[in-house]
Amino acid sequence: MEAPIHKFSELFKQLGLPDDAKSIDQFITSHSPLKNEIKLVDAPFWTKAQKDFLEESIKEDADWAVPFDQLNEALRRPRQ
Repeated sequence: MEAPIHKFSELFKQLGLPDDAKSIDQFITSHSPLKNEIKLVDAPFWTKAQKDFLEESIKEDADWAVPFDQLNEALRRPRQ
């Protein structure tokens, strides 16, 4: 069976965050740039449940890997 492909917005929904484009943009803007020495899962803005989900997804190399990588990259871009 093939793993599902999740949209970027679905990661936000899974994390219990608003998943509309404006809210996603606001989240990224308010939490970036994330310093390179901080792992995404260790960022101070996650709740315990969100961090647990992200850690478990990484450990299992879950089908959330693509949107997780997209979020990681988006949060590390310098603000414009």
